Amino acid sequence: MTQSTARVKVPATAAKGEIVEIKTTIGHDMESGQRKDKDGNPIPRKIINKFLCTFNGKEIFRSDWYPAISANPYLSFFMRATETGRFEFAWTDDDGSVAKATADITVG
Repeated sequence: MTQSTARVKVPATAAKGEIVEIKTTIGHDMESGQRKDKDGNPIPRKIINKFLCTFNGKEIFRSDWYPAISANPYLSFFMRATETGRFEFAWTDDDGSVAKATADITVG
């Protein structure tokens, strides 16, 4: 993955049982493989094809991505806060490289 910048936004604190929104974005061109360069040659596909989020080591959200996903994709989802812990996020590129980010939340 060429210098992809992953960013996440997770509330620092939450009440036990509160539903919180998790926001993610990553800087990536997401080349679909359907365009041609100036010489008419196809530009190879290079997209992020998987996203995974775990919380305290347990998978809580996964998605497969396809060429129709826009450049610099943004994703948000919700989770019920039940315990203090760490989110781990991973974006997997076609070339097998993985961009990672983490964020902590305190539940009280």
